[in-house]
Amino acid sequence: EDATQLLSQVGPNALQPPKKTSIWELWVQQFDDGLVKILVAVAILSTGFSTSEVWEILKENAASNEVESTVLQSLVEPGIIIAILLLNAAVGVWQDLSARSSLESLEKMQPRLATVLRRSKGDNDSSCTTSSEWITDYDATKLVPGDVIKLRVGDYIPADSRLGSLTSSTMYVDESSLTGESVSVGKLPGDEGLLYANNNGGSKSIPIQLQSSMLFSGSLTTRGSGVALVVRTGTDTQSGKIQSALAEAQVEGEERKTPLGLQLDEFGTRLSYIIGGICLAVWLASFPRFEDAAFSNWIEGAIYYAKVGVALGVAAIPEGLPAVITLCLSLGTRRMAERNVIVRKLPSVETLGCTSVICTDKTGTLTTNQMTAVSFVTLEGDGDVINVVEHEVDGSSYNPVGHVVGIERDETLCLPNGAVSEACRIMALCNDARLIGMDSTEDGTTAQYMIEGEPTEASLLSLLEKLGPETARKSSLKPSQLASEYRGHILNSWDRYATLEFDRKRKSMSVLCSRMGSDSEEIKLLCKGAPNMLLKRCTQVKLRDGSVVPLTLDLRDRIDTTISSIGNRALRCIGLAVKDSSLEPQLRKEEGRYTEVLKDSSQYESFETDLTFVGIVAIRDPPRHGVAESIDECKQAGIRVIMITGDAKQTAQAIARDVHIFTDQDVNCPTFEGREFFVLPESQQLEILKSGNLVICRAEPADKQRLVKMLQSLNEIPAMTGDGVNDAPALQQADIGVAMGISGTDVAKEAADMVLVDDNFSTIVDAVEEGRCIYANMQAFINFLITCNIGEVIGVFIATLLGFPQLLTPLHLLWVNLVTDGPPATALGFNPPDPGLMNRKPRSSSEEIMTSENLLRYSIAGLYIGIATVGVYASYFLDRGVSFQELQSWSTCIDSCSIYDDLAAPQTLALSTLVTVELLKALCSVSIDSSIFSVGPQKNPWLLLGVSIPFAFNQAIIYTPELGQSFGLVPLDGDDWLKVLAWSLPIVLIDEALKFVFKKDESRC
Repeated sequence: EDATQLLSQVGPNALQPPKKTSIWELWVQQFDDGLVKILVAVAILSTGFSTSEVWEILKENAASNEVESTVLQSLVEPGIIIAILLLNAAVGVWQDLSARSSLESLEKMQPRLATVLRRSKGDNDSSCTTSSEWITDYDATKLVPGDVIKLRVGDYIPADSRLGSLTSSTMYVDESSLTGESVSVGKLPGDEGLLYANNNGGSKSIPIQLQSSMLFSGSLTTRGSGVALVVRTGTDTQSGKIQSALAEAQVEGEERKTPLGLQLDEFGTRLSYIIGGICLAVWLASFPRFEDAAFSNWIEGAIYYAKVGVALGVAAIPEGLPAVITLCLSLGTRRMAERNVIVRKLPSVETLGCTSVICTDKTGTLTTNQMTAVSFVTLEGDGDVINVVEHEVDGSSYNPVGHVVGIERDETLCLPNGAVSEACRIMALCNDARLIGMDSTEDGTTAQYMIEGEPTEASLLSLLEKLGPETARKSSLKPSQLASEYRGHILNSWDRYATLEFDRKRKSMSVLCSRMGSDSEEIKLLCKGAPNMLLKRCTQVKLRDGSVVPLTLDLRDRIDTTISSIGNRALRCIGLAVKDSSLEPQLRKEEGRYTEVLKDSSQYESFETDLTFVGIVAIRDPPRHGVAESIDECKQAGIRVIMITGDAKQTAQAIARDVHIFTDQDVNCPTFEGREFFVLPESQQLEILKSGNLVICRAEPADKQRLVKMLQSLNEIPAMTGDGVNDAPALQQADIGVAMGISGTDVAKEAADMVLVDDNFSTIVDAVEEGRCIYANMQAFINFLITCNIGEVIGVFIATLLGFPQLLTPLHLLWVNLVTDGPPATALGFNPPDPGLMNRKPRSSSEEIMTSENLLRYSIAGLYIGIATVGVYASYFLDRGVSFQELQSWSTCIDSCSIYDDLAAPQTLALSTLVTVELLKALCSVSIDSSIFSVGPQKNPWLLLGVSIPFAFNQAIIYTPELGQSFGLVPLDGDDWLKVLAWSLPIVLIDEALKFVFKKDESRC
């Protein structure tokens, strides 16, 4: 009853279901875009004009085939625009539905069942010792603070709880979903995790990783069992806080447009002004013709030319632009997939090109996350003079192939009781990991080595095999055999019958082993752990030749110095020790009492005394191949790198130097612990974040979101990596959230914009280059489309202004827009990266797609396209004796008026010139800034195809009689084509001149 009453007060132990936007609302949101609004208006206007044209034809009682032809021609353009809008809206809705799944995945992670202590029915006694019972398969959503729960191996923690007692010697929990750390964490009853007082008199909870007595909802019990007290449920749990932060980040993300979205809005606004200006200019220029004889009155003429002006304005709009942008982004996702990047949100492809800061994890991203033994320390001498000798270990990752410098492979055979042999026994037996070799395939691809267990222990197994004897058969062994060749020999000789589990207090682990098949009982306590802690419990050392000597104060100091030296190189040290002759009788196997003795883990440290020190293994997580070069490339590209790690400051700085975040020339290497950085005044934090690379160590996942918000306040475009559930809010908040494909949780992947298949930092840099390339390609096809549309409008406008006969029919213009402009624009999306693309600074997110400079370039090139089209059209009449004045007054012609009766020939010249000059312009657009002679069209085979097909289609409608009659065109002879080329080729020179004049400085973007 008490539990039921409390449940009604605190609510169910479940996360709040995310608020869902209906599909209809999502659909409407897709049209809240400047360019889309213009296209909607265009579709309405086009439909209106089309309807009026059909109505006029019907009023004239035209033939049915003429009505059908008019209806078809008039509805094609609005139909295409509407289809493009619907397609874009459908893609947008799909993206939004995909993005919301991260909250749903977080909800699915919550456990459904629990084992809880409850009073027996009908019992009013307040004591819980005799009147309560354990209820299994209890609905976890009904748990309340104060409930007592039981946990076993394989159980998911149903609510945030404090461990009250252990029912096994140890208990380990996998918190990787919260922290991103793959190593299971040991748990002990105690007060760690309680609020503590800070310097300001307030209180604050210590980091999750240090709360050794707390069990967090959604974590998995991997070893041991215990009883815990529920302290937080539902939205108050750590998972609930993450959900709240994730939901907040999603709301902010929805309100914050991508750089491309902002630029397209600005582009749409500018385009609307241009269209309005064209409409008004055409209408005002036609003012003198309002009273022409063709109109019954002045008003009818004004309405007619208003329609002409609007039609020309509509012609200036690149209707296919949204579709080409979507296609270009889609092509980018395909290319990124080839470079191990899976894109989840399409706009993020282009946003990468603006990335100015990459905030990256260290483990597994900058480094391999494959701990590798790089040094083996032994004690060598003759008893009088003892030296601490460090031996370099060859090889990398978990590959067991390699050697140790200064140690022969047969030493374990020649000196079976030597320090090297003893170290091998410790590494083989005091180890719960497994090294697994994957045999190469038939096609000879490289073999790989995988592990089961802790990476640190796996590195010892790799070193073990390098120290093992070199047998004749070893060269013929497969990787699956090499992975455990020498260890298998040791395991067959020794029986591990008991384990003294690792704990944080003594920082060591031991195993009890007895030799198998021996006449005399030989038992050893093999121990490994933190060398400085282990050394304190040693009284003697084993030398490389097998002799044992006392551990003198001088020798202890020299070993400590070696440990400090290794630590200063950012290497992790593992000490190795053994205990045999002085082993306590109750720990011996034949006594049979060791099982009872070892139940009390508090006694473990007393057993691990009077040890013999054997050696030290130095290991590291080596940098990934190519990461240093990628960070150098980031520096050239003006992209800053912030490394976020849980390592100590000294280790973090060493890794940062290894991967070139800091260089040897850097006097100032800004490195802060998470708490140290965030207690600084906000103005100082922002000042630090304004420039240069940075390392933040001892960081919590929650710090990432704070960091992203601060960078965004500085108008930076940050990319953030992450893998744990706790990283999801930061991934959602960042302009580019990058989840890890191998180590990442489902929640992190679904909150991110893209997923790295290989967890490699270099892949992020590749993706940034691809993003910049995509933006450059978008500029290329926008340049092409706008230039061509301006050229078409200017051509019709000049012909109208001069009073020429109809330059091109609406069918001709529609053909050019659909067939001539579409394929080349699409093919420009396949352009290769521009030379020096990654030597420029990131472009500003506020930089417009169509700047005043770009508009001037488009207008100059478009002006020539219009002039060339009108020029070749007028030359047809001038070559046939018609003067310029006569051509202007053709409607009042008196003599030789038959030349105006059939305009098929001059219109064919005009259309062919317009098509040719536009296709030449496409060939010049492989690069916006580089000359066609340095970055030519041959760099993009798809463009050659995209130009050839429209040109072939244009030839088909000219030289096929049926099509020519439908389009009102006639065949051209050789002289006509020479004239077309004469008017078309100058566009190449004009484009080259514009590139030279407007070429961007390579130091900026």
